Amino acid sequence: MGYTGEIEALLQILAAGLLLGCLYGLMCAGLGLIFGIMRVINFAQGDFMMLAMYFGLTGVALFAPGRSWAFATAMAVACAAALVFYGLGALTHWALVSRVSGARAVDTADAGHTGQLILTLGLSLVLQNGGLMLFGSSPVSIPSDAGTQSWTLELLGGDIMLFINQARAFSALMAVAAVLLAILLMTRTGIGRQLRAVASNPIAALYMGVNVDRAFRTAFGIGLALTAIAGVCVATFYPFQAYSGFDFVIIMYAGVVLGGMGSVGGAFLGGLIIGLVQQLSTLVLPAQLQNTAVFVVFLAVLLIRPQGLFGRSVERA
Repeated sequence: MGYTGEIEALLQILAAGLLLGCLYGLMCAGLGLIFGIMRVINFAQGDFMMLAMYFGLTGVALFAPGRSWAFATAMAVACAAALVFYGLGALTHWALVSRVSGARAVDTADAGHTGQLILTLGLSLVLQNGGLMLFGSSPVSIPSDAGTQSWTLELLGGDIMLFINQARAFSALMAVAAVLLAILLMTRTGIGRQLRAVASNPIAALYMGVNVDRAFRTAFGIGLALTAIAGVCVATFYPFQAYSGFDFVIIMYAGVVLGGMGSVGGAFLGGLIIGLVQQLSTLVLPAQLQNTAVFVVFLAVLLIRPQGLFGRSVERA
């Protein structure tokens, strides 16, 4: 029984990594859906998530009667954020992104990638500085009782005790449910079939009567909706400010590439792996080097399997 303490610490880290990884996976799934269907490199994805965090904070401040109801209110606000940010994503695509993607760019030499990079990077800077002017630079989070309370699990007759944070646990369940709904939408509905057709070959889909721009608009909206849910959930336990989106967008892209481009499920699993690697790295590295461990694993995987862990080596028409 001399190793009980070490086993308990390892299990605690694994539990924390799984819970955090589910939220990372949801973020990555949103970005992976956009990239997989549209082939748009959206540098502003993290900043839209930052807006969702403030949306959640504002919603809880308006509707929660107290800390005991704050987390339940935050989960309801997360569902509302999905609808609001779907609309915001559709509007952003119609007003801006459609100028450099879809039917307008599909016949250009580089399919609009240069314009996409400049547009989304500029949008990211606008959102960051706009958030700074509106909300200030002080880190904030959604205060709730669930964020400070844990369940205790006793293993091996009480020799090993695990503490599961309630806010992170419910947020992880919300993340898994959202990803499953997105996968069902992509595989079991007519909209999903159109999105997969456009992702496979936008020109052929256009000739078959699919409105490519509308499909891209839908994909962009769904991608932002998934990321918005993740943003509100993360805000219940993670302090954030106007520049937090940059930190998360790096994790998102690492998860999308690690899991395999073009796969929503793969992107989710990529984010899950990143969460586990981040937490496990604390066993041997200081907390400041967590992301270093992530990118060491990321580079190692790409050296062995360039298409990602769950991607396929195919040429896109």
